[in-house]
Formats: sequence, C-alpha cells, structure tokens
Amino acid sequence: MADDIAREDLPLPDFDHLPLGTLKQRVRSLEADDVAVLREYEETRANRLPVLVVLDQWLTELADGAAPSGGDPASPAPELAPPPEGPVTASPQTQGPPQNPPSHGDPTNPAQPRT
Repeated sequence: MADDIAREDLPLPDFDHLPLGTLKQRVRSLEADDVAVLREYEETRANRLPVLVVLDQWLTELADGAAPSGGDPASPAPELAPPPEGPVTASPQTQGPPQNPPSHGDPTNPAQPRT
C-alpha cells in the first residue's frame, strides 16, 4: 500500500525535508491514521530509524490517550518559509561598530595607529 502513497498525498506535505526536531512538533497535530500513513511511507522509502522512532512514539502516546495538538500540519515549516520581502537593513541600535580593515590586509592602508 505504501508504494501507492504519493508524496503529495502525505499528511505532512514537506515530510521528506523536515528536520527531526521540527518533525517531532509537526507530527503531534496528526491523528493515528495519518501517522500510520507516514510510518508506512517512511518504512518503504528512506527507512530512517530516528524518524520511525518519532512516529512510533507518537502512535504510542495516541494509543495511551494523548490528543493531537490541533495545529495545521500543512502549514509551511519556519525553516522552509520564504525570506521576508523588501530590503533587510539593521537599525542604528543593532548595527555593529564601524570597522577598519587591518593594515596588513589592505595594501593601500599603511600601518598607522588608529584614532
């Protein structure tokens, strides 16, 4: 059955690319049936032991009475979100101090004391 599961049909659309820490949080919004689909998909494809352990732990917790968190499993992961639009500039409060290049690193800057 897992061979029939398309990547686009997974309960977590970006499942293959989620870091383990993010997966631990995102999987908590899923019901047992969805987690079982992910587990079967993972087992027949990459078969990554840490991912299988996370999925098995959540299945066990669900069986013991845990409830899904209610978050949206299809929302974009923060690490995959697009960068902000427009120029990103530092404010005067967050800019570092002005820096001069070292005298030995710039041939046009003779070794002189700085003021």
